[in-house]
Amino acid sequence: MLTPAQIAEFHAQGYLIVPNLLSAEETRLLGEIARQDDALRRTMTARKDSQGANTMLSLDNSLGDDIYSVITRSERLVRSMEQLLGGEVYHYHHKVSAKQPYEGGAWEWHQDYGYWYNNGCLFPDMASCYIAIDPATRENGCMQLIAGSHRMGRVDHGRTGDQTGADLERVNAALARLPLVYAEMNPGDGLYFHCNTLHRSDQNRSPHPRWGLICCYNAAHNDPYKPGPHPNYSPLSVLPDSEILACGMRMREQLAARSASETEA
Repeated sequence: MLTPAQIAEFHAQGYLIVPNLLSAEETRLLGEIARQDDALRRTMTARKDSQGANTMLSLDNSLGDDIYSVITRSERLVRSMEQLLGGEVYHYHHKVSAKQPYEGGAWEWHQDYGYWYNNGCLFPDMASCYIAIDPATRENGCMQLIAGSHRMGRVDHGRTGDQTGADLERVNAALARLPLVYAEMNPGDGLYFHCNTLHRSDQNRSPHPRWGLICCYNAAHNDPYKPGPHPNYSPLSVLPDSEILACGMRMREQLAARSASETEA
């Protein structure tokens, strides 16, 4: 559970970094599984930035019995998100973002509500949590945020490469008045950010990968008024935090068994 000071910081700045949101063992299992998971790899698609460089992204609207879903459903994340959004939340989607060494593309300046608005969500009562699988640094393209920009409301967005980008005139005006924050993180750290917080990231020009899991939530009272690309409200079955390690160990055993079977074949 978050402290009153952490909740106040989120509402004032539009983001909150929580060190060690996942334990070292939970983070190690998440990274090991994500890099060996053929099912995850098959769902990854390339998203070009304005210069044509690709970032790989796997997005899932449904919850399964994999470690990504279990983390998204964990009491640790769900209860803290309920604190930040002021009540019941549900799973909007989750995704694994993978910036490979020397080639991972940038994410252009945007607000998540810049496009979730068009999905029929009337209110910006939505937020996400980015969990670092690898160290996130300036060199490998960590997330950048404009502190306090969530108070601007929704900014107009348009297409930039394969991405949706915010109106740069507004972005530049915000940068002239508000602090630019580089969210450098250690593996297992969590970054909560409001859906109207302007954020971006640079290309990965380092020899190190930058992978992360992003869990996105919508307030239950903000059920979209029309069908969209992400789910409408359904009650979220919350899991105890202990399920993260239990699921990770099961998946590691399954992946090891599959690898051994393929080697024998």
